[in-house]
Amino acid sequence: MARKLDTARARVRPAATSVAPTRAVRKRSAPRTPGAHDDAPYHHGALRDALLEAAERVLERDGLAGLTLRAVAREAGVSHAAPTHHFGDLTGLVSELAAIGFRQFNAAMTAAGDAGGSSGLEKAMARAKAYVAYARAHPGMYGLMFRTERLDMARPSLHEAAGAAFAGLAGAIGASRHEQISEQALSLEQAAAIARAWSLVHGFTTLLLDGRLADILRRLPKGTDSETLLDAMLKSTVGQPPRP
Repeated sequence: MARKLDTARARVRPAATSVAPTRAVRKRSAPRTPGAHDDAPYHHGALRDALLEAAERVLERDGLAGLTLRAVAREAGVSHAAPTHHFGDLTGLVSELAAIGFRQFNAAMTAAGDAGGSSGLEKAMARAKAYVAYARAHPGMYGLMFRTERLDMARPSLHEAAGAAFAGLAGAIGASRHEQISEQALSLEQAAAIARAWSLVHGFTTLLLDGRLADILRRLPKGTDSETLLDAMLKSTVGQPPRP
């Protein structure tokens, strides 16, 4: 009887030991560290551009109040540390974003001026219309560009882009007045002409974006729109010498 029991135990041992290797090779997956590989889809150098593109989307969708480092990281699908690594803080991020806005803004006005006609006055008017058109197409970016208290204007990229936009404005006003204007040294008359044109277009744009021109527009003849109103304003102002 004892021999039969020993034989039975010997038969079941191989079956028991054959399971052991299978259990031994099963390894529990290592826990994934949140955010550890979130930046992997981007090649080196591309993440910075992706963050700026994400920041512009957040700005246009949620406004300046919704533009935070965490919101940008979420929009880009990367770790929360990524924006800080590339821009330092929120001021750095929005300053670089505003620099992009000024470059786009200036490019739009330059293209409009080049295609706007032969005379300096026609080119200046075309640039003014492009100014308003850019603001209407990118209201969030436009608003950010002129929120100086939120920007680091000494940041090289922003300083250069904003300076180029002002140089373009000065050049356009000079051409409309048939004179060369150096933005580094303005006469009082030149400064007055630049400030007058800028105030007109910027003020018009702000009122338009805020919906404050609706009351005026509804009183105008049927078919008159904001562009027609702007055109009439420009014809009576741009390029006109200041009164003595």
